Amino acid sequence: MDCKIASIPNLRDHSLFFVIPIRNIISLSHPFRPRTRNRRINDSPIEQVRLTVPIADDPKTPCLTFRTWVLGIMACASLALLNQFFGYRQNPISVSSVIAQILVLPAGKFMEASLPTKSYRGRSTYRVPGTKWSFSLNPGPFNLKEHVLITIIANAGSNRVYAVGIITTVKAFYHRRIHLMAAMMLTQSTQLLGFGWAGIFRKFLVDSPYMWWPANLVQVSLFRALHEVEIRRKGGVTRLQFFVLVLISSFAYYVHSVTAQQIGSGVGGLGIGSFAVDWSTVAGFLGSPLATPGFAILNTTVGFFMILYVLIPIAYWSNQFDARKFPIVSAHVFDDKGQNYDVKRVLNSTTFEFNEEGYNGYSKVHLSIFFAYTYGLSFAILAATLSHVALFYGSTIWQQTRAAFDDNFGDVHTRIMKKNYEAVPQWWFYTLLILITALGMVACEGFGKQLQLPYWGILFAMGLAFIFTLPIGVITATTNQQPGLNVITELIIGYMYPGRPLANMVFKNYGFVSIAQAITFLSDFKLGHYMKIPPKSMFIAQLVGTLIASTVYFGTAWWLLTSIPHICDPSKLPIGSPWTCPGDDISYNASIIWGLVGPLRIFGRLGFYYGMNYFFLIGLFAPFIVWTFSRLFPKQQWIKLINVPIILSGTGGMPAAKAVNFVCWITVGLVFNFIVYRRYKGWWARYNYILSGGLDAGVAFMAILCYFTLQSKDILGPIWWGLKLSDHCTLASCPTAPGIEVKGCPVFP
Repeated sequence: MDCKIASIPNLRDHSLFFVIPIRNIISLSHPFRPRTRNRRINDSPIEQVRLTVPIADDPKTPCLTFRTWVLGIMACASLALLNQFFGYRQNPISVSSVIAQILVLPAGKFMEASLPTKSYRGRSTYRVPGTKWSFSLNPGPFNLKEHVLITIIANAGSNRVYAVGIITTVKAFYHRRIHLMAAMMLTQSTQLLGFGWAGIFRKFLVDSPYMWWPANLVQVSLFRALHEVEIRRKGGVTRLQFFVLVLISSFAYYVHSVTAQQIGSGVGGLGIGSFAVDWSTVAGFLGSPLATPGFAILNTTVGFFMILYVLIPIAYWSNQFDARKFPIVSAHVFDDKGQNYDVKRVLNSTTFEFNEEGYNGYSKVHLSIFFAYTYGLSFAILAATLSHVALFYGSTIWQQTRAAFDDNFGDVHTRIMKKNYEAVPQWWFYTLLILITALGMVACEGFGKQLQLPYWGILFAMGLAFIFTLPIGVITATTNQQPGLNVITELIIGYMYPGRPLANMVFKNYGFVSIAQAITFLSDFKLGHYMKIPPKSMFIAQLVGTLIASTVYFGTAWWLLTSIPHICDPSKLPIGSPWTCPGDDISYNASIIWGLVGPLRIFGRLGFYYGMNYFFLIGLFAPFIVWTFSRLFPKQQWIKLINVPIILSGTGGMPAAKAVNFVCWITVGLVFNFIVYRRYKGWWARYNYILSGGLDAGVAFMAILCYFTLQSKDILGPIWWGLKLSDHCTLASCPTAPGIEVKGCPVFP
């Protein structure tokens, strides 16, 4: 059966990518253990880095030029506007910085050719009045380092601003007012807080050659393809030619298929036998499998099949937690009659807090079986991550930490950076951290305390961020998978400060989201490290880009929320209106579960899902089994590749992502990271990351073209079977328990 996903949504709230660093599947050597503590490494110890990243550098190359600022600011603002605009639509599209990475190259070349090389009265530079600063409009050929910095600034505009989701939930779902300045200060403070954590831990996560950040290799490959002069081999193509071919092919595919095609029933159910033939389905939710290490894909595959095709069917058809009263896969909350939960009956409209009397006279909160187990598995993943890291890598991480303090990391890239460029002073980061903390305090304690979270909540959230940034950074830097503290932060504040939905979301923002921002900053620092960008230039570019992006995201959201009637409410919107806010709908339901009703009445002793707490114990002790077998059979190296946290996170991203997304992602990932890598390593080294970037670019260009030429004029294209965002399996979301009546579904006797 042909099925279709017509967009590339952002990775949404309940995506749970908990993975941990394991042995490199290529060489079975530890990915970040220093070979000899006092021995300098001539090149990177990571094979993929040696195959991709150049070791040459010219420290005299200009970086923060006039062209950098003009193109960077324009790209950043444009991406922020587009992503927030698309984010509220039924078919949300995430426009990545790869678009800017491609478009700014001809723009930079045009500025190189057209801007004067000398300024007024023959002087080569302009001097800023009253300062010692000067700049040139055209310092010479448009170079690689300018291009990298422009992309770094633009990248801030491609990353979702979670605080905007809080504002949307309050205004569009709860229909409450929020002060403009409180909302703006919340947005800026939560986006910038990650700079502090990035500054504290950059020595461990950027300077260390064993923290290799796999996703950055896609960018490095694309930059090299766009700038390096390459002689085409007879019968072959250069990397740039290959990229253009892939981009055109990816772009042209959507002309013929109109929107993303899917083959199989993978949207509303389990997706057995589902598959899709387009890149947006493969990488739209889960990122590029071409940039994900093979060991992570292999463990994810095992977990996906065990959870979705064994655990969930058994739980549903045995009617655990009255599962058959509700859809098998859904992110919504329900009452005991199988209907959508009526939040107004348990919310005090005056105080915006929990109404216990109304709750006692109504119903407990119920979840779909998949959503319930998603939270249970998230408990297990957190515990398993701690025990697995302690068992397998505790001593190694301790050695690495000591080595970092001793400044013993010395691969070729780190040596070049330390020799040629001055590091960013630590006081820059500390000062920013103090200022942003103060800004957050004002936002929460001022303006009538609309944000509900007291000052101690911010400090506590920051404490969690400080503790978890380093281990999460290690995981992300070695596996390309980023753990998240979204559920655990919701759980903690839900118990400590229950009945306040907004406080719960704000606490999660200062805890979980600030870590995510820190990881983004660190990843960009590592990209700059690979491309030999001066650290101070990187810091300034990131700071400016973040300020611009958060401002544009906020302004766009505020404009849409105040100008589109009934935005995010499909029951009141005109038929066919695209402004349904699917991602923010998940955030809204999470605020009900963890903030309004609270974990005590859902997962605690007063709740229906108390049994899910046993997953903490399951996750804590499961790695001991693998560790024990690895000690009993030390020659069986494959045992050490079994990774419990990755397996438990096999369905991370669902229910926002669908089964078909996982099937396609796993298939492509296994083919390229095992078959192609092993049999055609030369081709893999030359074209793998270029292929990933080209496919991303083709999809994004077509999405933008379709919107501005057709969808913005309410032209959806030719009417043909497969066009709608559906797998044509509408009964997949129906309950099967006897006597439960839901509109559009059969009633079972």
